[in-house]
Amino acid sequence: MNAAPRLARRAAAAALLVACVDAPSGVVPPPPPPGPVIGAAAVGANPNNALSAVVTARVSLADSVAVAFFTGDAVTDSVTPAVATIGDSAVIPVLGLLPHTRYAMWVVAYGGGRVIGSEAMSFTTDTLPSDLPSFVASGTDPTPGFVVFSAGRYGLVIDNTGRVVWYRRFPNTPGLNFQAQPTGRYTVRPPTPDPADLEPWVEVDPLGNVTRTFGCAGGLQPRFHDLIAEPGGSYWVMCDETRTMDLSSIGGIANAQVMGTVVQHMSATGVLLFQWTPFEHFAITDLDSLDRSGPLVNWTHGNALNLDGDENLIVSFRSLSELTKIDTRTGAVLWRMGGLRNQFAFEGTSMPAFLRQHGLRLTGRSGAGGTFALLDNSGDSTATRAERYRYDEGSLTASQIASYGSLPAVRTQLGGTTQDLPGGRTLVAFGSGRRVEEYDSLGQVVWRIEGDPGYVFRAQRIRSLYRPGVGLAR
Repeated sequence: MNAAPRLARRAAAAALLVACVDAPSGVVPPPPPPGPVIGAAAVGANPNNALSAVVTARVSLADSVAVAFFTGDAVTDSVTPAVATIGDSAVIPVLGLLPHTRYAMWVVAYGGGRVIGSEAMSFTTDTLPSDLPSFVASGTDPTPGFVVFSAGRYGLVIDNTGRVVWYRRFPNTPGLNFQAQPTGRYTVRPPTPDPADLEPWVEVDPLGNVTRTFGCAGGLQPRFHDLIAEPGGSYWVMCDETRTMDLSSIGGIANAQVMGTVVQHMSATGVLLFQWTPFEHFAITDLDSLDRSGPLVNWTHGNALNLDGDENLIVSFRSLSELTKIDTRTGAVLWRMGGLRNQFAFEGTSMPAFLRQHGLRLTGRSGAGGTFALLDNSGDSTATRAERYRYDEGSLTASQIASYGSLPAVRTQLGGTTQDLPGGRTLVAFGSGRRVEEYDSLGQVVWRIEGDPGYVFRAQRIRSLYRPGVGLAR
């Protein structure tokens, strides 16, 4: 097939029609500027992912380039987002393809108010890896888009039917946390065979290529639980610091190894911009006495990072059952919510309001307070529930405004996350409870992964495979 795809023909016809309509009556319009020229184009396999292809093109006089593609039985054409040309060349990812399927593809070049299509190219996708997990999902009204999580040796993305539409294999598994960032890339902290190794976070682009790594300053070990990558290249990361402490006077041992969660802000070039450590702001007695009695004391266990609207941090510390707000200029602790050092009066809920929480996400800010969602891992003896709270920093009050859980009830002792979605919806991964569900604003299930999806530490919705993490909350 040598003609441009229908999409390119329609766009070119529309551009010509606009030019004709804009010309004054009786006046011959000047000739249009020269349109783009496609010199060469080729399509190849992506070694990271059989459900994608990489198209390269040499073009001139083009502002941007996309790829149109379809299978023989497709009802309508599909087209990738346009990418800017670099000099006279472009590399265009084609994502979310079907396995072992033949496609026809065209390069579509835009420039000078014109749209030009290349000659057709043929590409057949490969079969899926034999160890790639498979899923089935269902729902009456899911949020449009895809869901990101870690499974087996893969960071992967599924659609609302459960079909895997994107994946990236990691030799030693991706670890538990594979997440999309607001930068449009994925981050993951894969483990290494040697537990003594420093294990940095790794960033991959939508083609699965490694683009950079994120570490901690001072030789500290990065924690896998959460990371914030910022558009300018800097990032916020949690790190493990262990100190030997004599806890014999408070029911512990004389040479206890106490691990605390340090929070660092690192520049794009690896310069330490800010550091906060619990060893300077918390007391070991903030931890329950039973949890500090052994030789290894998991003192704080930071598991979620959030930048508030005032640019300060709110951090979730699981071991303390506490949320802590930290001034990012001075390091001062602004307030503490939950746990033994709770400063808030809770309204409309029994105490403690939440225990061993995971998945803290800020959902809004108004005046002197805001709202957040979290997974209350131990708030009830029979069920783990996703909960939403409203808080006021001026009066130091908080109230639970929503609470909902899975049916049948699931008990999650480890892991799990929440994600705030448009319309008051919430995506919940139940961690070791091995369940992933989306709830509407009334707490009704509108989508779920059927059966047992495994231990899903974090599930996260994205709108696009081409810009993962852009447009929806973390």
